[in-house]
Amino acid sequence: MEDLRIVFMGTPGFAVGVLQHLVENNKNVVAVVTAPDKPAGRGRKLHASAVKQYAQEQDIPVLQPTNLKDEDFIANLSSYNATVQVVVAFRMLPKVVWELPRYGTFNLHASLLPEYRGAAPINWAVINQEEKTGVTTFFIDEKIDTGEIIFSEEVPISERETAGSLHDTLMEVGSKLVLKTVETIAEGNITTLAQPKNETYKEAPKLHAENTKIDWSQPIEKIDALVRGLSPYPVAWCYLRQDEEKLKVKIYKTNIESCKPPETIGSIITTKRTIKVACQNGYLYIKELQLPGKRKMDAASLLNGFSFKDGAKLT
Repeated sequence: MEDLRIVFMGTPGFAVGVLQHLVENNKNVVAVVTAPDKPAGRGRKLHASAVKQYAQEQDIPVLQPTNLKDEDFIANLSSYNATVQVVVAFRMLPKVVWELPRYGTFNLHASLLPEYRGAAPINWAVINQEEKTGVTTFFIDEKIDTGEIIFSEEVPISERETAGSLHDTLMEVGSKLVLKTVETIAEGNITTLAQPKNETYKEAPKLHAENTKIDWSQPIEKIDALVRGLSPYPVAWCYLRQDEEKLKVKIYKTNIESCKPPETIGSIITTKRTIKVACQNGYLYIKELQLPGKRKMDAASLLNGFSFKDGAKLT
């Protein structure tokens, strides 16, 4: 088996789990490419990515290009003589980068490709109430998530799955799949499967303010799935309207009660410990939420110090 020289590319915590698995299995990671440090927190101090922090702990050289086509970056990257590049949760690479290694560049994607190509496959699988998803390794080509498939592994989605819990499961399964892919390439036994080109599949577009806002006219099952699919990040949200106030509310956790509420859609009904919202086919119990300027709280804790006014609604 050849001792591959690996350059790893990634930024968030999901990528760290994969990088750590390679390092702990004694794979030769010669450098890491990650996003530039970004200002974060109230002091706006520069904050290193999760991948950079782990790489520095392991004394792995770190490259942080702002422009992936920059000649100095390409020269620096080339100097590590990588035989394969591994990409996990990173930016789209230009051809000059992914063509560099002798064995090419492969990506780990958190779906069963060709389903859920795009930026947020974990979230959308939960939001769309899928029963299964998975992870796929594939060789990068000119387009996004369209390259030839190396391996894939299916993972069931539980009834009360959240994006957070599925993230952790897929990171563990994906770490093993990346290791398997690296070892198969090193053995010279790699075979691939081309993705279909002319069929339509579900996509996983980037999450933004519009597609993370709750539409209270939807069935409670869809609203509940949206909350779970956006928890703990970036979080489903809506407006609380009472009197002249309009407050942005983040909702982290919900439960369902199926029935036919007499109240109008969006109406808030509270007890001393519970908050529920009337929907078209039931009540959505809000278990964890966050009001502007406050920390995330469970419903009972919020109701200790906050009262919803008569006629308050979520919109």
